[in-house]
Amino acid sequence: MGQALYIRMHAQDNVAIVVNDGGLPAGTVFDDGLTLVQKVPQGHKVALVDLAKGAAVRRYNVTIGYASQDLPRGSWVNEQVLQMPDAPELEGLPMATVRPDPLPPLEGYTFEGYRNADGSVGTRNILAITTTVQCVAGVVDVAVQRIKAELLPRYPQVDDVVGLEHTYGCGVAIDAPDAVIPIRTLRNISRNPNFGDEIMVVSLGCEKLQPERLLPAEAPLRPMPHPGAAPAAGAAPAAASVLDVVCLQAEEHTGFMSMIDSIVRQADVHLQRLNRRRRETVPASELVVGVQCGGSDAFSGVTANPAVGFASDLLVRAGASVMFSEVTEVRDGIDQLTARASSPAVAQAMVDQMAWYDAYLARGRADRSANTTPGNKKGGLSNIVEKAMGSIVKSGSAPISGVLAPGEKLQQKGLIYAATPASDFICGTLQLAAGMNLHIFTTGRGTPYGLAACPVIKVATRSDLARRWHDLMDVNAGRIAEGSETIESLGWELFHLMLEIASGKKTWAEHWKLSNALVLFNPAPVT
Repeated sequence: MGQALYIRMHAQDNVAIVVNDGGLPAGTVFDDGLTLVQKVPQGHKVALVDLAKGAAVRRYNVTIGYASQDLPRGSWVNEQVLQMPDAPELEGLPMATVRPDPLPPLEGYTFEGYRNADGSVGTRNILAITTTVQCVAGVVDVAVQRIKAELLPRYPQVDDVVGLEHTYGCGVAIDAPDAVIPIRTLRNISRNPNFGDEIMVVSLGCEKLQPERLLPAEAPLRPMPHPGAAPAAGAAPAAASVLDVVCLQAEEHTGFMSMIDSIVRQADVHLQRLNRRRRETVPASELVVGVQCGGSDAFSGVTANPAVGFASDLLVRAGASVMFSEVTEVRDGIDQLTARASSPAVAQAMVDQMAWYDAYLARGRADRSANTTPGNKKGGLSNIVEKAMGSIVKSGSAPISGVLAPGEKLQQKGLIYAATPASDFICGTLQLAAGMNLHIFTTGRGTPYGLAACPVIKVATRSDLARRWHDLMDVNAGRIAEGSETIESLGWELFHLMLEIASGKKTWAEHWKLSNALVLFNPAPVT
């Protein structure tokens, strides 16, 4: 078994988590004399002192719950013996009260990226095919497979072709107030920096989300030629700013293959332009990094997330943009966040997003406690309060300089709070809409999560997971718990890896071509 080890996050904590793989049996004695009353699984909490019924249980120097029974020193402390605290009030919070000394700029770091006409920079060179409604998803999938087989080999400078498929577009209350969220999400994803200013749309024709409503700035629409028709003599390809729409219900389409031929023909035009693009050296300030966690465990807030937080500070020092998200996973630390806001207005914007989401959950007769999963609890996270404390540290220590509502596009540098649900797929989708060109994803339980539109660097919180999933995890943060790395050294490792991945090095998810579907956040009614 080796030496029995636990990790205590703060001197005021009265619980600690067991480090050893497989956990420790009852009777185990630690170096300080603490003896386990019962078996404690890896990552789960052990009482460091006698806890009377009703006593506050503290981890991260925060009350994560109250003992529902007497817990002698050495007891296993889990969700079954804890009563969760009430959610923090959204009034009377510290607003922009923390004024840390500015961190020195981090200069001279670069990566090889693709500059776009709008000033953004991509880390990949991808043709994206936007869809206005889920009805066309099957057709687009067939077309994409054909494009990859027949066209993509001709264009070696293009990394991939992806269909932006989703479950929105019709059968919804398209004019409801909250319908703006999925519509602007899909609109802004279509303009993600990794797509090189090329916009191509496949529409059914009768859907509520018409192409000109989805992408009004690209109107007027360019009429589609009859399948097989030759372009006019001397005609140049359409400008990238003109919306290119293949409408499946158009009268000129006769049969399924006519639709596929039209999509493939128009894709070829965009692929020609994308293939002329080349990587060039750009400053690290052009990175737009989304940080997220999924399948979290008690080590998330000990190893991976603090290392990501350190790397986030490095990115901010380099002038880059970093987005952290997941409303329910930061809600219990709202006082920490509003205090770090760069201004009272930014602090209030965070409060407004929390209040909106509280009301959204209340409409569904749920609250933030619905967030934690069976896997979170098996990994030692007793409730959402404990989970939130470990999640927030991904944001590092920099001032929070801006707030995005769901689906909005990023317009500034620095550390940004991008409000999203905690769902891995929805959060990733919304961060893509915000303009993310690189994604960092930490996991303790393990997930093969990936995004077709953006490279995802996956960070394992535990060495056991990194060993078992050696060809799915890009970084092993479990080395921090083992003592072979520090938060700072792993943070620097992540920073350098981000520059390499942004320059074209493939992640494991890209190697295996693993990706999750886009999931639009739609709080509006479905009809």
